[in-house]
Amino acid sequence: MLKGIEIINPGDIEKKSFEIITGILGDRVFSPLHEPIIKRVIHTSADFEYADIMNISVNAVEKGFEAIRAGSNVITDTRMAASGINKKTLANYGGQVVCFMDDLKIAEEAKVKNVTRASLCMDRAAEDLNNKIFALGNAPTALIRLCELIYSGAVSPALVVGVPVGFVNVVESKELLKQMNVPYIISEGRKGGSNIAAAIVNAILYMMDGSKR
Repeated sequence: MLKGIEIINPGDIEKKSFEIITGILGDRVFSPLHEPIIKRVIHTSADFEYADIMNISVNAVEKGFEAIRAGSNVITDTRMAASGINKKTLANYGGQVVCFMDDLKIAEEAKVKNVTRASLCMDRAAEDLNNKIFALGNAPTALIRLCELIYSGAVSPALVVGVPVGFVNVVESKELLKQMNVPYIISEGRKGGSNIAAAIVNAILYMMDGSKR
């Protein structure tokens, strides 16, 4: 046996991880509906700065619950985010994860218009009224376009998870989202990512069915 290595049953690894996270957070107190989101994001990233930079608007989690119970789909801006969301749990409520990034027509149109595929995916998503939850973790152009669609009245999301990562228009896109009259969950600053977007959605799903922490 290797010295210093703790042997943990595979089924207990996640539970142990959350115990460690809780211990490191110490006396930090979060809203009961926000704590599972913050901890799952930290679990996904091993980055405790998320305890300070997660910004969850009033009633955002509750609106997410309502939309999922109504069978809403979850729209993502990457296949990575789509792959990371628990589709089985979402399907229990009648929804599915949808990503249009591989659509050939969108790829062709993006070339013609000289815009990103991610932004055009938001136009496609707006065509279906059942697309009420948006989980955007990669492309600020997708979040900016979504905000334009919200502003014009073309789409009215129940919840926008806006956590794009990077340097160009990332902070600006999140600030723009805060000006929209929609519930949101964002990570302030440049941090985020597809894995973070998926973690947030999963945290909401797990709170609903009580299957995981």
